[in-house]
Amino acid sequence: MTTTSAPPLRIGKSAVRALGILALATGALESVVTPTLPLLRRELDMSHSEGALLSIVLLVTGALITPVAGKLGDRYGGKRVLVQLMVVVCAGGLVSALAPSLPVLLLGQILQGAMVGALPLSFILVREHLPDGESKVAIGVVSGLFVGGTMAGTLAAGPVAEGLSRHWMFALPTFAVIGATVLVHRLMPQDAPRRSDGAGIDWPGLVLLSGTLVTLMLVLALGPEILVLPAAFATGWVAVERRAAAPMVDLRMVGRPEVWKACVLTFMICVGTSVAAYLVPALFAVPADAYGFGASATQIGLFLLPGAVAASLAGPAGGFGARRFGSRAVVTAGVLVMAVGLFGLAAVHTEVWHLVVGKMMIALANGLCVTAMVTSTATSVDRGDTGIATGLVLVTRVIGFAVGVQISGAILTARTPAGSDLPAESAYVVGFVLAGAVTALSLLVVRTLSKGVKA
Repeated sequence: MTTTSAPPLRIGKSAVRALGILALATGALESVVTPTLPLLRRELDMSHSEGALLSIVLLVTGALITPVAGKLGDRYGGKRVLVQLMVVVCAGGLVSALAPSLPVLLLGQILQGAMVGALPLSFILVREHLPDGESKVAIGVVSGLFVGGTMAGTLAAGPVAEGLSRHWMFALPTFAVIGATVLVHRLMPQDAPRRSDGAGIDWPGLVLLSGTLVTLMLVLALGPEILVLPAAFATGWVAVERRAAAPMVDLRMVGRPEVWKACVLTFMICVGTSVAAYLVPALFAVPADAYGFGASATQIGLFLLPGAVAASLAGPAGGFGARRFGSRAVVTAGVLVMAVGLFGLAAVHTEVWHLVVGKMMIALANGLCVTAMVTSTATSVDRGDTGIATGLVLVTRVIGFAVGVQISGAILTARTPAGSDLPAESAYVVGFVLAGAVTALSLLVVRTLSKGVKA
């Protein structure tokens, strides 16, 4: 049942600033791997498949942590759970900073994945302690600072890794997260638990879903020989979720046309996005005397910055477009832009600007599509189902991203000649064409969508 409590304490600007600083620091910590992945591959002697696994393990962990964090926040209070999550994130950042090998670095990234659940908890705290009008502004500020943090991390990771070491590119933002967590702990008032029901956390469902995702990533990295493992985990997970009193994922919700179509579209779009997210930095790093540009980690960060800016603008633009023209129109436009960008990269990638422009188009299209799908899903279900439905779309986004990255790594590994660590140029062409085809095929699903609400 729902607990009753005294009216929440109003928070001041200092508490909102503390949440904003925390979002800025976590955004920076989350984004340091992408621009430095070629450097990490060299220093840790990783294959392309192992590099792909490193680049997505944080997001996979986050997809599992986020729904649990929300339920724990309801039960024990948002501030308490947020601070505890950040303790785990800080531990993960320190493990990543000290990691001497890939397995240890993967462990650090798994622990850092707890940060994905921190942003929704921050929004819960803001809504708990501020009136609706002020809370919308505060949520916008916190979201914007998180995006700003990702851009800062993308820019700074390369110079720090090359000027100091790869260890410091994890350590410096971790120290910032530690300081911001202390500020939140001191400045944010405690919020009362909102629910005291006895349904509990669906731990069996969480374990089986974790097993499904982890073994699926291993299949993509190692080959189809172990395909039986994710199939067994997935079968067990579906059986458990259908019987659970409070399932981690309500499978009845997945059966609604407006939800499953949004999930299928999000998956296909994010596969296309993630292929570019992995292949473009790798292509920048290919030696100039081959078919690449020999870019350093610092240069890669600069080349990726326009795409990060485009992604930050796409969210508000997607929300406005969905209200003005309807979600189907926005998704259609986004899919077309993304397909053109991917096929364009397959056809021409001999100049830096080819990759920069292509990556910008794909990042912009992804933001437009995902924002429109989340908005459409949120307004097509009952208010009480909004969190579950949009959570399904966001989890599907992570799965699509993880699958696309792992496929990219597998293509590069398969097309690397024996005795060489440099994939054939055709590997990149195949990857971009495959991603473009998946993206274009999503138009078949887009056609079945309702036009969406126009305002």
